Amino acid sequence: MKKAFKIIGKVVLGLLILLAVFLIVMTIYNQIMLRKNKDLYGTPLGQLVEVDGHNMSIYTEGEGEHTIVFMSGWGTTSPILDFKCLYSRLSDENKIAVVEKFGYGFSDVVDGERDFDTILRQDREALQKADMKAPYILCAHSYSGYEAVLWAQKYPDEVEAIVGLDMCIPNGKEEDTIQTNAKLVGLVKLINRVSRYTGLVRIGSSEYSGTLTGEEEKIYTEINAHILANDTMINEMNPDYELDVIDELNSSPLPTVPVLMYVSGDTARQELWLSGTQAMVDASSDGKLIKLDCGHYVYSFEYERISKEIKELIDSLND
Repeated sequence: MKKAFKIIGKVVLGLLILLAVFLIVMTIYNQIMLRKNKDLYGTPLGQLVEVDGHNMSIYTEGEGEHTIVFMSGWGTTSPILDFKCLYSRLSDENKIAVVEKFGYGFSDVVDGERDFDTILRQDREALQKADMKAPYILCAHSYSGYEAVLWAQKYPDEVEAIVGLDMCIPNGKEEDTIQTNAKLVGLVKLINRVSRYTGLVRIGSSEYSGTLTGEEEKIYTEINAHILANDTMINEMNPDYELDVIDELNSSPLPTVPVLMYVSGDTARQELWLSGTQAMVDASSDGKLIKLDCGHYVYSFEYERISKEIKELIDSLND
């Protein structure tokens, strides 16, 4: 028995040594690649506008009567590249804008409040400075859903429709769930920062659609290697911000603008999320709820279908 334990101990020790060597090699490799590919991260894909004394990245393309604004979920490090599979199928007939909040993409990492009223103010200012005029069709994924609803409540003349990409809605979660998720952020931060500093983030793809070019994949990887789990991004996930915005949203009626609401296979099984999304549809002057059998990044899996249905929504706005 003692001999067996010794053998097991040696195997475990050997594996730990191999793991340590692997991490050291990856860390050195990561530092080399950060220097070699610094221009990939240092050259914005869109334009930089000044907001609150810092640079905010905003990408625009296309021409048309309607302007679609893409708003990323929490932790999506490169919204410009992440949404490309969807907006590239819509920019032939519409203006599109991807706003990268502070801490995301090519925008600055900043200190200060990250409550939803602040984020909304900054996003509106960035769009105005990029000469992207309202009204907008807000295309919001996940955590940005709160901002989209707040936008429509506070500035109804600026929002002509909302496309919810498995987006957060008022009363879609229990308070206990929000508090529990916030406690997990610390673990997520630790794992992602270890992945970033050691270069493990360079292993595998960061984007699910499989539609990016090889060069775009490299840019996405460099963005991850530079900003994944930065302080600005982490600060957004303060449970007080989420609870405060839910209270604010519940203090006013839900928007009546047309809505096209998608839920993923995961969230469709969550009773509160589904009922909250249905409430958005019921309040709308022209609402539709569509369940998709795919993961939370619905637009990465169903970009062909979603782009087609967004075009149908826009056609209905023209009637």
